[in-house]
Amino acid sequence: LYYKRVEEGKQYPVLCRRLASLHDEFISHKSPAAGFDFTSGKRIEQKLLDYNHEAQRFGGYAYEEMSEISPDHKFLAYTMYDKDNDYFKLCVRNLNSGALCSKPHADQVSNLAWAKNGQALLYVVTDQKKRPFRIYCSTIGSTDEDVLLHEETEGNVHVNIRHTKDFNFVIVNTFSPTFSKVFLINAADPLSGLALVWEHNAPAHCIIEHHHGFLYLFTDASKDGGTLDHHYLLRSPVHFSSSPRIWETVFIDDPEVIIEDVDFCKTHVSLIVKQMQSFKICVVDLPLKTEQIPVRLRDIQPRYLPLPKHVSQISPGTNYDFNSPTMRFTISSLVMPDAVVDYDLLNGKWNIVQQQNMLHERTRVLYGTANSAESPNIPSGTRIVSFDTTEDTSAENDNLWNELTEFYACDYHEVSSHDGAMVPLTVVYSRAQREENKKPGLLHVHGAYGEMLDKRWRSELKSLLDRGWVLAYADVRGGGGKGKKWHQEGRGAKKLNSIRDYIHCAKFLVENNIVQENKLAGWGYSAGGLVVASAINQCPDLLQAAVLKVPFLDPTHTLIHPILPLTAEDYEEFGYPGDIDDFHAIREYSPYDNIPEDVLYPAVLVTSSFNTRFGVWEAAKWVARVRDNTFNDPKRPVLLNLTTDIVEENRFLQTKESASEIAFLIKMMES
Repeated sequence: LYYKRVEEGKQYPVLCRRLASLHDEFISHKSPAAGFDFTSGKRIEQKLLDYNHEAQRFGGYAYEEMSEISPDHKFLAYTMYDKDNDYFKLCVRNLNSGALCSKPHADQVSNLAWAKNGQALLYVVTDQKKRPFRIYCSTIGSTDEDVLLHEETEGNVHVNIRHTKDFNFVIVNTFSPTFSKVFLINAADPLSGLALVWEHNAPAHCIIEHHHGFLYLFTDASKDGGTLDHHYLLRSPVHFSSSPRIWETVFIDDPEVIIEDVDFCKTHVSLIVKQMQSFKICVVDLPLKTEQIPVRLRDIQPRYLPLPKHVSQISPGTNYDFNSPTMRFTISSLVMPDAVVDYDLLNGKWNIVQQQNMLHERTRVLYGTANSAESPNIPSGTRIVSFDTTEDTSAENDNLWNELTEFYACDYHEVSSHDGAMVPLTVVYSRAQREENKKPGLLHVHGAYGEMLDKRWRSELKSLLDRGWVLAYADVRGGGGKGKKWHQEGRGAKKLNSIRDYIHCAKFLVENNIVQENKLAGWGYSAGGLVVASAINQCPDLLQAAVLKVPFLDPTHTLIHPILPLTAEDYEEFGYPGDIDDFHAIREYSPYDNIPEDVLYPAVLVTSSFNTRFGVWEAAKWVARVRDNTFNDPKRPVLLNLTTDIVEENRFLQTKESASEIAFLIKMMES
């Protein structure tokens, strides 16, 4: 059992493990970190990696991008951020001795995958523009030079690798603005070469998994070129004799059931599906009970797993153990702390193994006993339920989920934008403060890269809810709230749609008395900061205050003179200023280029870091121009907070920054 924990007073976690066979014999409820059995006097926990020590090696920072335990549990491969050189360094540690291996020792590593049952490690390195382009194979314990397996010489082709869950193959994805390809490497013989198994004449999202002699492909590639607005599942035998390889569709398309993600184990495939904007998890037995495919999903009677109400996101866990019927998911909601849940797909038992404790009488422990009845004094999330085939997945008792719906309500709205598009708007508020007339509000947005807006419970915002604030979340175009087409309608030359959607959602909150007039604030992170800043330019009186975190504020100059490396995805998302049409489109929405003169701006807090993809100078020059162009009002300050640290990887700095933002919002609303 592998887990990370934080020791008291330490900034970074420790990676540990203990034998699963000892899991039920020794349970430490209050301090699972202790790892000491007072009955036998034996220490049963092994510390694998102390990230506080890693911070000393890397200039005070411990920023890990990825880590992989070898299949034989003997080695840990991980990449650490080297701040001085601005790249990730590959490290391999012997878990028996705790020592670092002499090789592989590579810089600028973006990806890795184990092969030969842990005897070999494949890794990808980037060029000077941070483009992943080479795959190397290193034999652990050997003094031989690492072998170059593959190289992409074209400047717009990227490479990515991952192992299948049964460790039989390493999947190689290569993609560019004009194509996508997938290759297989035999993990037992990684030097045997790459075999092409799938290609498409357009950039497409594709994940391949191996299951009992079949390759399963989850993709959004259209059969006639381009991409679709949804994903679907294909299947093909591993050993396919003819060329080109033939892929068969597994499930018949159902517009009412959109498959968002898939995960495999030895006996089942789990599907995260979306029905009428509601997320569900359904389970299908493998191998399929029918030889004839494609089939309708509902015809093979999938089993639906129990979920709480108001689920905003479902994220599959790592689920490394391919042979185990237990799958882990993280269930997110705006009215419930994230719940890490283990589902046994064979018998229907489910257990909340970790969840932030907001209600002390409903504590969820990290390590509970196998049967909650054995330990009646310690609350546990373990429940045995009958599988549901009716698609009604709400649990019988909301209290099982540590939901906070007793105290906070969640409403959903559809807001008509400037062109009639209906924009999803989610609102959360305190039931105790529902009738309060003077309701301040905070409107969140992202709206870029087709990414889902982060709509999870954030304990730091509980302070605002309990003060009567309304928290709102606008799924504007450009994000992933309503599929790929929704993304396409808010990118490039259509970026203004994102900004206008946000403005209409803000006005909807005020006009419908959800938020009091002159009491609305905005919040945007990264590309979301661009949306909020552009909305302020168009309607300076729209917001009373705004928080912009590491915002993208000067797309014109950043895209045409990229001091920091940009990817093809960045140019596809915002446009290329070298093209005259794109240039004019960017100038029309660019926050820095459209700051109005002689107007009263809202109070703004801009936070940025010297360690971010968007240069710190963007925030500094934007703040300077706002101060120069607009009226100065001491009650509406425009503040700039810069750090030299990586805030995302420092829990103390995260807490400090969150407290500053919330204090700023409260003070600005009170003034």
